[in-house]
Amino acid sequence: MSVAVATPAEAADEPSEPDARYDFNGLPTSIVDESGNGHNLRILSVGGGAVRPVAHGPGTALAFPGRCTEDVCPHVVLQSSTSADLNPGTRDIAFGADVLLAPGQTSPGQNVLQKGYSRANSQYKLQIDGTAGRPSCVLVDERRPTIRIARSTVSTADGRWHRLRCQRTGGRLEIYVDDVRHAWTNVPETLSVSNDRPLSIGSKGAYRDNDQFNGVLDNVWVEIG
Repeated sequence: MSVAVATPAEAADEPSEPDARYDFNGLPTSIVDESGNGHNLRILSVGGGAVRPVAHGPGTALAFPGRCTEDVCPHVVLQSSTSADLNPGTRDIAFGADVLLAPGQTSPGQNVLQKGYSRANSQYKLQIDGTAGRPSCVLVDERRPTIRIARSTVSTADGRWHRLRCQRTGGRLEIYVDDVRHAWTNVPETLSVSNDRPLSIGSKGAYRDNDQFNGVLDNVWVEIG
């Protein structure tokens, strides 16, 4: 992976016309796609898994279950309906979220946002990796299952809010933390993400070993093209 030194000239742009956006300012039982494109979320859970609203700025964010090392743990995921228009194919894509994660809540891998699976079809994903809590962006082609990763050089597991952004532009995948680029990697310009899986937020599913996110999320979005 090629790693870039962050400079002010590499600040990320705000999403202009997101294809999906979730501000979590409504009831946590009815999560509406604020982009107006109808990718509303349903809540799936097992083992008592739940999300709860917490104050963030002028609105609210959603807190997910904390870290659990028991045999039976709470699991929860927010999922859209299967939506072909959230598949970028070979087009550019950007996606991100505001995250709050405490140092003691890290794990081998926590999924913030993903669509698809690396071994089954294709994928784009934002996750937070390892005990160090470094965020990363992932792309996997629908024909070749090579996992392409841009992993941040800085941690975001410090109990403070951070803005994360993944951006694929042509042959480059970049990760931004608080609007500054912290890493990038080359990807084939022919890399295509297209699958029949829903958009998942907070984990990859409501089941054991689901890479559960253990912090607080807000302002989750996807923008294609």
